[in-house]
Amino acid sequence: MVDLGFISECEPWRLESRFFPSKIGGKPAWLDLKNLPGKNDLECDYCGDSCVFLCQIYAPREDPDTFHRTIYVFICKNVECCKSNKNGNLKVFRSQLNQSNIFYSSKPPIEEKDRVTHVDVSQWAKTCHVCGIFAPCHCSKCKVVNYCSRTHQVHDWKNGHKETCGTEADSINEKLYKNNSILFPEYEITIDPEEELDSEDVESEKKELEKYNTMVQDGTAGTLQHEDVDDDLSQLASNEKDQIFAEFRTKVQKDPDQILRYNKGGEVLYISPHNQITDVPKCPECNGNRQFEFQIMPQLLYYLGSTDFKCLDWGILAVFTCEQSCKPNNKYVREYIWKQDIVQLESEVKHDT
Repeated sequence: MVDLGFISECEPWRLESRFFPSKIGGKPAWLDLKNLPGKNDLECDYCGDSCVFLCQIYAPREDPDTFHRTIYVFICKNVECCKSNKNGNLKVFRSQLNQSNIFYSSKPPIEEKDRVTHVDVSQWAKTCHVCGIFAPCHCSKCKVVNYCSRTHQVHDWKNGHKETCGTEADSINEKLYKNNSILFPEYEITIDPEEELDSEDVESEKKELEKYNTMVQDGTAGTLQHEDVDDDLSQLASNEKDQIFAEFRTKVQKDPDQILRYNKGGEVLYISPHNQITDVPKCPECNGNRQFEFQIMPQLLYYLGSTDFKCLDWGILAVFTCEQSCKPNNKYVREYIWKQDIVQLESEVKHDT
């Protein structure tokens, strides 16, 4: 059974850690509030800058140790680091907790905006005022605001902290949050099951593939269009002529706004015949096998919105996690992400690294 993720707007307070959200953008809503990953964990392989929070998926399991379980995805925003079919600008981490833990009540959270609770990351760890990851340093003047790196401290100083340094911490946080160009726009991810194709859909799929094969023979497959698919996705196909893409288009056309496909233990829905993963690295903690868990779809790029993010691009981002969901003590576990682009250079097709 495949579950689909869709963008949904909601009030920011509903995306706090205490509600165990699945979400896009803003700062991470950390699950374990104490043992956070920092800059060293999130450094881009290419430029060394911290990768920025992209999204998180709440994906608990039936085992008591995984009563709460969240997967976090981060990405570097530097244009030079977004390389075709390379994943060095992406990081994925898994966190999980027992139902009985030091951070959250074992009872369902009460959905009230101003309810005072102990679920506040600032009580457990210092976090970066700009991006929300672990922050070992603070402003030397006010000694209130923390940063993960010199880069984010300078950015904050130039974008408001110089004028507000020394004021109430709450007002500083609110001001930066509304004007923070480092972060992606924040949305909730809502999950719905994918409907099975009925006989009419199957017939439509057959006709679509027949149409594709005809276009291949005519040399026009790169212009394959479908009125229900987002224009941006159609543009991605301009240099790609293969049946895998036609099947991808047909599969998603019923729910063209899907930004995520969750299919734990299932198969990746590839967008291209090239650069399909054949060897998933084992879990670095237990040396066990990893399995496919979910993929981020190209439609998400549309919702990121700002021209500042146009440097980002992907066909799909496929996330693989430890089959056993092993739990090292007090640690966010590094997982594996695979980036597949729809346009690939011939040199990359010959040898993917």
